[in-house]
Amino acid sequence: MAPQTDKQHPIVPREKLDFGLDESIPKYWFGGDPFRTRFFDAMSLIFPPGEKFFMVTVRDYRDQVHDPKLLQDIKDFNRQEAQHSMVHNQYNELLRKQGMPVDEMIGWLDNLLFTKYRSRFSRQYTLAITGALEHLTALGAHAMFDERDILGDAHPNVRALYAWHAIEEGEHKGVAYDVMIDYAKVGYVRRVAALVHATVMFPRVIFKFANRMLKEDGFSFWERVKLNIKGLHWLLKPGGFLWPTHKHYVQYYKPGYHPWQETDQPGYDEWLAGFNLHRNPVEASELMRAAMLR
Repeated sequence: MAPQTDKQHPIVPREKLDFGLDESIPKYWFGGDPFRTRFFDAMSLIFPPGEKFFMVTVRDYRDQVHDPKLLQDIKDFNRQEAQHSMVHNQYNELLRKQGMPVDEMIGWLDNLLFTKYRSRFSRQYTLAITGALEHLTALGAHAMFDERDILGDAHPNVRALYAWHAIEEGEHKGVAYDVMIDYAKVGYVRRVAALVHATVMFPRVIFKFANRMLKEDGFSFWERVKLNIKGLHWLLKPGGFLWPTHKHYVQYYKPGYHPWQETDQPGYDEWLAGFNLHRNPVEASELMRAAMLR
């Protein structure tokens, strides 16, 4: 079986959470910045079809799994992913009210994942894409919540949504990988090929959706170009959002890699302690943030 470390956390589905995702949240909730806001809005649009794809590709091999712990982990993984889809759909309803073509964009991604990918690629390879996308998601989660306070200018309710999602991604980050290696028998070449594929596809979809929304916001082509140039600088500059992720990104290319060899999600213990007080995800997020800024 794939290696496990003492960094593994129990997978705990947390349901019926209230993030206060209502119209009190400003249109440009990320410090008034259109690009940063729509960049994260694009991720919210991606998650419901993406999480469904993750669940389906793992489910392809569930009947082959006989290890009781992994079977329970798969069940809890599915419950967490289903909750992520549900809550992001609640947020996406706000985007509909802003006039965003939510159904058009989600329909496009559904077609890409479930019509094109599932018909063109093997079940092994689609699970390998899931493993790669889970790796990229975990990298983003780490970058959002560290001592740099990347989401410091974000509305606290939306920040709490991404904090909760990051915490649970950290809990189940090894599940799809274990099924991929131990049951789908995905080899090294296919595993890294899927990461290259996902590395191109994932940001392409985010930028496609973000710019579609910026266009709906009324920004001209050249205004969107300027917003994207400024946004790319924010993403890629030294100390920028994605700057620290490259060190962890390349680990996936090592033979024998396993997600539990990675560092723990920053702020995990503080978020969990805060959440256990009143089961309030916004309060937990703020306590986590305060701990990271000490």
